[in-house]
Amino acid sequence: MLVEKVSNTNPDLIVFTGDLVDSKNYNEDTSLNLIRELIHIAPIYFVTGNHEWWSGKFDILEKELNDIGVKVLRNTNDVISKGHEKIQIIGIDDPAYVNDSYTERSITEGAIENSVEGMEDDYFKILLSHRPEFLSIYSKYGIDVVFSGHAHGGQVRIPFVGGLVAPNQGFLPKYTAGKYDLDNTSMFVNRGLGNSTIPLRIFNRPEIIVLTLSRS
Repeated sequence: MLVEKVSNTNPDLIVFTGDLVDSKNYNEDTSLNLIRELIHIAPIYFVTGNHEWWSGKFDILEKELNDIGVKVLRNTNDVISKGHEKIQIIGIDDPAYVNDSYTERSITEGAIENSVEGMEDDYFKILLSHRPEFLSIYSKYGIDVVFSGHAHGGQVRIPFVGGLVAPNQGFLPKYTAGKYDLDNTSMFVNRGLGNSTIPLRIFNRPEIIVLTLSRS
């Protein structure tokens, strides 16, 4: 059972990087029921994906998430304390509401600039952002770790090649699953738990990512 698997990892934090719903087959109940159970395990942070915006119902979903106790980050940041350590977590809205690739990049960059303003430079920084294809932007702002999604693992994964196709990246996409490094930023792309427009996965199992942070 998924909740048991998460509980067994004993997490300090649980994050969701968007697309809790499918805009063409909208039903938030399954995702919200899962979150209602997970919130008893650890604090949960959430940022929007494109499907939240495309559904036209994000205002309702956001209220339900807030009522459960989820921290919805919308171009904002928060500080997490663990013992004597402090980590800054940043979350930005997915820019899908503009539906223009050039504008989406500029909106994403502006959202990060606004979110990191006034933050302590020496704190470890985690960014939650739905879009992996913007790694070159994330790395410009001193982000240590990025959690992302959106690529569906490439939908079909070919041995020694990787994912076959991903939204906003097209065929043979660069960022589909796992860890990617650019300068001092590491990005972890999650394959996700469900399906969307294409109701099929091949060699591409759903996953949860467990990441342990430690001092170097």
